[in-house]
Amino acid sequence: MSFSAAAAAFGADPGRWPLSPPTDCAELWLCAVAAGGQGRYAAARVCLAELTRRTPRGRLGSLALSTHASFLRQLGWHRLAAGWDGRALARAGDDAEAGLDALIGLAADALGVGRLAASAAFLDRAAVRLARVPAAPPRLAMRLAWVRAELAMVSGDGPAAVRHAREGIELADSALPGLRRHRIKSDVVLAAALCSFGAAAAARDLADAALDDAEKHGLVPLCWALSCLLADTGSAVRSPADIAEIRDRSVIYVMRHGGRWNSR
Repeated sequence: MSFSAAAAAFGADPGRWPLSPPTDCAELWLCAVAAGGQGRYAAARVCLAELTRRTPRGRLGSLALSTHASFLRQLGWHRLAAGWDGRALARAGDDAEAGLDALIGLAADALGVGRLAASAAFLDRAAVRLARVPAAPPRLAMRLAWVRAELAMVSGDGPAAVRHAREGIELADSALPGLRRHRIKSDVVLAAALCSFGAAAAARDLADAALDDAEKHGLVPLCWALSCLLADTGSAVRSPADIAEIRDRSVIYVMRHGGRWNSR
C-alpha cells in the first residue's frame, strides 16, 4: 500500500500532494479520501469512478458510494447524498466498516434536511452495530460522536452537544499521530458545539487554533467551515477582513477543483 495515500487519508500527513499513483482498489479509495479532505473534489471523483468500475460491490464498492456521499454533504447536498448512502448500505453486505460508514452518513443526511427523528434512529442503529465490532477503525466512533453532537446542536441541547464533541476529541487524541485530519475536524465540531452552548469565547479560541492547523495541512473544506464560524464569533488573532478572505479563497479553491456548492 502506498505510504503517501495512507498518510494523507488517515495518517499524520493529510495535506500531502501529489500522491503516488494508486496501484490497486484500496489505494484508489485512499486517494479519493485524501483528495476530498483537501477540497480536490474532481480528482477524488475520478478515483471513485475508477474504483466503482473495478469493484462495484462489496466493501470497497460500498465505501466508494458513501465517500461520494460525504463530498456531497460537505457542499450542502444532503438530500442527494442520502441516495448514495442508501445504495452504499445496500452494497455493504456483511462488512461492518462499510455498513457503519453508510449508516452514519444516512444519519448526517437526515439531519441536514431537518429529519431529526430519522437521524437519531440511524445513529442508534450505528451505535448498536459499532458495539458489536470491537476492532472497528477508530474513525467510525469519531464520526458517530460528531453526528451525535450535531444532532444535539440542532435539537437545542448544548450540554449534550459539547459532551459528544469532547468524546470525538478524546477518540481523536488516542489515535494521534494518525488521523490528523479527523483530529482537526473534531476541533471544528467542538467549536460549533461550544457556540451552541453559549461559550462563544471558548469556541473562538478553539477555532482560531484549528484554523491554523487546517491551513498548515491544506484542508480547504475545514478552513472554509472554521472561517464561517469565526465570521460569527470574531477571531482573537485575525481581522474580520482576514477571515472573510480565507472564507472566500476557500470557496473559490473548491469551485476550481470540481466542487459545486448548494446555495439554497
